[in-house]
Amino acid sequence: MNERIRAREVRVIGADGEQLGIMTPMDATRKAREQNFDLVEISPTAVPPVCRIMDYGKFLYEQEKKERAAKKNQKQIVLKEVKFSVNVDEHDYVTKRNHVLRFLAEGDKVKASLRFRGREMAHQNLGRKVLERLINEVGDKGIVEFRPRMEGNTVHVILAPPRQAPSSGGGGGSSSKKPEKPQEKPQPQPAASGGPAQSSS
Repeated sequence: MNERIRAREVRVIGADGEQLGIMTPMDATRKAREQNFDLVEISPTAVPPVCRIMDYGKFLYEQEKKERAAKKNQKQIVLKEVKFSVNVDEHDYVTKRNHVLRFLAEGDKVKASLRFRGREMAHQNLGRKVLERLINEVGDKGIVEFRPRMEGNTVHVILAPPRQAPSSGGGGGSSSKKPEKPQEKPQPQPAASGGPAQSSS
């Protein structure tokens, strides 16, 4: 930018996008200063390099504003933890399972963990059964990133929200995709044989 531009000559674009031609960086910088703008190198690999006269401070501000807006629109995935126990009663289990489903529906990952205390370590299969049941009941509302595995005295599973598939609005188009085959209807036979005519009434 400005005096830091080292090229011998540069192609200059004005503040309004007009082509000002090829000149030395010194002359181009002077022209920019006359308008209270900066000379900014925007294409250093071109021959000659391309520079633009612009309000660099305003340009940076606009860029920052765009980045902030983009970040605001991005959903940050959070890892939520829901803790179970080996002897969890049915009501407590259902409540926690519903928490897991809600977090997944909101687009967050879930770490479902179960901690073994004392003698419970001898019954790790019971803890795994709780988490396997959770996986089965979550079904296609979550993706299993890590199946139940032990870390110290805790077994845990990581569930992620399902990838968004475009929904095709149910109903199934009966007329557009596969029309009924007309030949499957019984064809009326010409009355050639002398059999009795059937009445449909």
